[in-house]
Amino acid sequence: MDDYQPIPCADHERLEFAVLRRQRLLIAYRDGAEVVDAHGLPTDVETREGAEWLTFRDDQGTITRLRLDRLIRFGPA
Repeated sequence: MDDYQPIPCADHERLEFAVLRRQRLLIAYRDGAEVVDAHGLPTDVETREGAEWLTFRDDQGTITRLRLDRLIRFGPA
């Protein structure tokens, strides 16, 4: 696994609040060389394997676990 680069605390907090408020987000993230845009409901922010992760369910019901340093941007959907 690549070395994890922590995201700013304010962004981490915004993600935690989105989980608590069940706020749908528009999320852009890197998947290799590709940039993926997704709409989804964040369900958890957790620390494991030496990194921080976001779990979200997209509009098709697919559950994705995303390492937070792969995030490009996110905001209310």
